[in-house]
Amino acid sequence: MLHARIAARAFNTPLLVDPIKAMAFLSGLGPRVLGRQIDVVDGFEAQGAGDAALPARASILTNGLSENFHQHGEAPFPLVDGIALIEISGVLIHRGGWIGQSSGQTSYEGLAAQIEAAASETSVRGVALEIDSFGGEVAGVFDLADRIRALRRDKPVWAFVAEHAFSAGYALASQADRILLPRTGALGSIGVVVMHADLSGKLDQAGVQVTLIHSGQHKVDGNPYAPLADDVRGDIQREIDVLRVLFAETVAAGRAGRLSQEAALATEAATYRGTDAVEAGLADEVTDLGSGFGAFREQVARTSGSTSARMQRASLPKPRKETAMAHAPDQDTTPQDKEARDVRQEDASETKIDIPATSAYSEATIAASDPDAAAPPATTPASEPPATQPGNLAEVSARLRQEAAEITEIAAQAGRLGIAIDAAKALREGTTPEALRSLVLDRASAAADARDVVAAPPAPALPQATESPLIAAAKRDAAAGKRS
Repeated sequence: MLHARIAARAFNTPLLVDPIKAMAFLSGLGPRVLGRQIDVVDGFEAQGAGDAALPARASILTNGLSENFHQHGEAPFPLVDGIALIEISGVLIHRGGWIGQSSGQTSYEGLAAQIEAAASETSVRGVALEIDSFGGEVAGVFDLADRIRALRRDKPVWAFVAEHAFSAGYALASQADRILLPRTGALGSIGVVVMHADLSGKLDQAGVQVTLIHSGQHKVDGNPYAPLADDVRGDIQREIDVLRVLFAETVAAGRAGRLSQEAALATEAATYRGTDAVEAGLADEVTDLGSGFGAFREQVARTSGSTSARMQRASLPKPRKETAMAHAPDQDTTPQDKEARDVRQEDASETKIDIPATSAYSEATIAASDPDAAAPPATTPASEPPATQPGNLAEVSARLRQEAAEITEIAAQAGRLGIAIDAAKALREGTTPEALRSLVLDRASAAADARDVVAAPPAPALPQATESPLIAAAKRDAAAGKRS
């Protein structure tokens, strides 16, 4: 039963897998699955089968930190300095366990769950994809690639190629903001392969004849009990050609500005190692992955730290003297102004803020991304959206990502001051951090003014004597004189 399931996944279905890895599979498991030695045809050779060992399961990015990792809730990934570590290794399959320790498989289903958790978890400020895979199934890979690319709009995503990111592995790596690999690392193989097993010769020798009774002309196309017909081969070829174009489109969307669809197709499914991958536009940097991960941690910490410091400075209450002067009564105040001031004072106790839309950006601007752009965001008036020329798309996208982080941090800081902010609404309507911060300060100032107004009752009057002491003394003297 197990062999039948393996054969169903491996044969007569499009695979995004490196051909050498496919040949290793055929050489190692083929005889056990099919019951005979495999004769490879059509230019494939079973060389390189010694590279079929499964990748190590221990993460090289945490550098031992995973042992001391403090799990936040039920997050399905380690979290190091606000960075979610998601491992993509081994054979990539559509459905199944998240990461099979013994099988060396990773499912798109499990990866999608981790990506969604990273997107919704506020403690996650960045995502690191640790990739070591020769590829896997077509089914599900492009949908997962779209999810990773969408995550980049809110949080930086870096891909660390732990030696191999071929075919489906590269389809996922290409959706990250940056791709880093070591000198010996390799990636690429932007192509599709289908394997077909012809058992008809072996069955003839064994005197076995298989009869397939079917309804529908193409119902048994590609079955292993007969040679592959030319028309069936042509249909398979057309199918994988279409999938290859879709593969190239996905890569181009993730590598916007660095690798076009035409350039991806022009690689002809070749693989690239080290600096050759960077020169071809398939990667961004050759570096030691530990150092590269350290740089990613520093960038995430620097961005979060600067945002927090600015929020803390902005949230300090005004001095009382300044507040009193700012709200001193004006003799020339009109009745309308007085009414407006009274309304503001009544609103001082309210903490709900209505977020105005002050900026809007196009989807194309958000899609382009460059995490190296670390300049602080500039205020953009609502009437003047940022330019979207090709030269500054990456800069604008980086600024948007940083503004989103600032808005989230502002909402958290404001909450500690007792001021509730709908951060999701602010992000949805494109509110700039400066406009949001100004509203928070206005509310904090109004609340401080309301607290400074103390209604003190008048001091109680001292009890009055019923009779003056002088009059009482005079009366006593007068009474004494009469007696004498």
